[in-house]
Amino acid sequence: MNHRTVALQRAAIIGVGRMGLGIAQSLVMSGIEVAFTDATPELSRASREQLIERMRAHAAAGLVDEAAAARAADVTTADSIPEAAADADLVIEAVTEDIDIKRSVLRACDDSARPDAIIASNTSSLAINDLVEFVDRTERFLGVHWFNPAEWTPGVEVIPSRYTAPEVVERVVELLHRIGKRPSTVLPSVGFVANRLQMALFCEAARCVAEGLASPAQIDEVVRSCFGFRLPFFGPFQIADMAGLDVYEAVLRQHEQAFGERFKVPRMVQDMVAAGNHGTASGSGFYEYGDAAVADLLVERDRRYAALSRLLSEVPPLEFDGGAVALDARFGQS
Repeated sequence: MNHRTVALQRAAIIGVGRMGLGIAQSLVMSGIEVAFTDATPELSRASREQLIERMRAHAAAGLVDEAAAARAADVTTADSIPEAAADADLVIEAVTEDIDIKRSVLRACDDSARPDAIIASNTSSLAINDLVEFVDRTERFLGVHWFNPAEWTPGVEVIPSRYTAPEVVERVVELLHRIGKRPSTVLPSVGFVANRLQMALFCEAARCVAEGLASPAQIDEVVRSCFGFRLPFFGPFQIADMAGLDVYEAVLRQHEQAFGERFKVPRMVQDMVAAGNHGTASGSGFYEYGDAAVADLLVERDRRYAALSRLLSEVPPLEFDGGAVALDARFGQS
C-alpha cells in the first residue's frame, strides 16, 4: 500500500488536558474519528463529557454549527494506550512536558500502534531529536506543535526528527490542511520557531517593565495596536521589506549602541543592504518583487488593514474588573 496517498482518518489522543481537548475539537469538527485515553478511565470519560459540553456551548454561541458540535458524541474513550492506539492512523501524545512521562508514553504508543501508524508528540519545547529515541520505528515519529487554543489557532508547527520519513511529514501536513490549519514544517530546535520568537518578545517586554518604560497593560496595548496589528497578514521579513531594510539596519544600529549584542544587526541584513536590496523600494529584499507586484502588494496591504480596523471597531475591548488599573499601580505607573 502506498501510504502517501492514504488520508489519515482515525486519531488517538493520549493525554486529554487543555491541549488534548483543543486538538480533539479541531479533528472532530472536520469529521476525523477520535479516541481518548488519559491517566485513568475516569479522567478519559470526564474529558469526553467536557468536550461534548464545550462544543455544545460553542454551537450555542454561534462559533460552530450544530452538526459539528453533535459529532463530539462520537468520540470514544479507552482505558489504556494500547486500546486507544490499536486502530489509529495517527497517535498524538499530548501529556505534560516531563521527559520521563513522555518516555513512558511514547514507548507505549510505539509498542501499541499499527506498524503503519504515525506517532506525533505535541511537545512545545522538548527536543524532537531526543524524543525520537523513545520509539523503535523512528521513521514514523515527528513533532506536531499545536498552539493554545488549539481549536481556533490556525498555525501548527510540524517538526520532523532526523529520522522521519518524508511521506510521514506529507501525510500529517495534508491532514492539517484538510482540517483548516496552516502548518509550517520547521527543523528541530529548542522552542522550534514560534516559541523562540514569542519568548524573545516576552523577555524584551519584561525588560521594558523592569526599566519603568511602561506597565504590562500599556505594553500589551502597544503590541496589539502597533506591530501586532500587522502580524495577522504579514510576517517579520515581509514587514521589513515594506519598511525598508536600509531603515531596519539604521534602527538596529541605534538599538545595538543602546542595548548591546542582543540587537546586533544580522549579517544577512548588512549584506542585502550593501548589495542594494532594500526591500519593496528596490524590488528585492527577503522577497523578489516586480514593479506591478509592489503596487499590488501595497494596495492589498491597505485593503486588509482597513478591513481589520473596521472589525476591531466593532469588537469591544476586553475589560477585566479593575485589571489594567491594578497592574499599572503594581508596576509604578500612574
